[in-house]
Amino acid sequence: MPGGTAGKVTPRALQEMKDGGRKIVGVVAWDYQIARIADRAGVDLVSVGDTVGVNLWGDPNPFEVTMDQMILVTRAVRRGVSRALLSADFPFGPLQEGTDSAVRAAIRFVKEAGADMVKLDAAPDFLDSVRAITRAGIPVFAQFGITPQTALRYGVEYSSVPSGADQVPVEMKDALIAEAKRLEEAGAALLNFTNSGPVVGAAVAKSVSIPVVGGFGGGPWLDGRMRMAHAAIGYAASAIDDPPDTYANVARITLDALSSYAEDVRAARQIAGGIPVPPGS
Repeated sequence: MPGGTAGKVTPRALQEMKDGGRKIVGVVAWDYQIARIADRAGVDLVSVGDTVGVNLWGDPNPFEVTMDQMILVTRAVRRGVSRALLSADFPFGPLQEGTDSAVRAAIRFVKEAGADMVKLDAAPDFLDSVRAITRAGIPVFAQFGITPQTALRYGVEYSSVPSGADQVPVEMKDALIAEAKRLEEAGAALLNFTNSGPVVGAAVAKSVSIPVVGGFGGGPWLDGRMRMAHAAIGYAASAIDDPPDTYANVARITLDALSSYAEDVRAARQIAGGIPVPPGS
């Protein structure tokens, strides 16, 4: 296993990584095969994102994903993950419907899908739910920072957040430190700080004892990183014509492979992996 923490990863193991100055490696996965590969690669955290709707299913917005769909996707990822800590995103709805609804959803993720932890977006607005889910014995991965869904809450136009730097305004530092501390006091085991930037991100990570990871706008100033596995490998069809800054370009490889397959079929040749063709046939 390349790198990573030895043995099954737990929230305590992530805490020990922060305490020991070791970075946490997290990926977002939505299917069994990617989950198996990520687990074998030695990542510490696999998060089943509600981004599955937009990025894998073509939904027009992230609000269309349902709880039942998230249970189904999380169950598939669970089958592929044996070592990493598995977190599951709340879809839009159960958290907004109240604390009782949030606890029921968290229990479903654990009982029906095998999640080790649940992730709550806009968590500072739902501290009672963070506390209640923690009391139920389920670790909470709390997301905060500027996202399309929370920008207005902070009084910020999301489109005005620097797209190149992907970071929150420095003047928000004290408010975000206070939010991080409230989430820690409410019982969150892990924080996901979006659009942190090097100034505010570093300050927040130092202000709390629990680990702080991040995706967009994150960096080595945090305790770890999150990245969609499909984004890291260049899986999106857009990568064919507009190669992104990724670790591979699976979209281009897939296009070339399927084009070669089509050529073999049209030329009446046996396809790769097909049964041997008898001589003279």
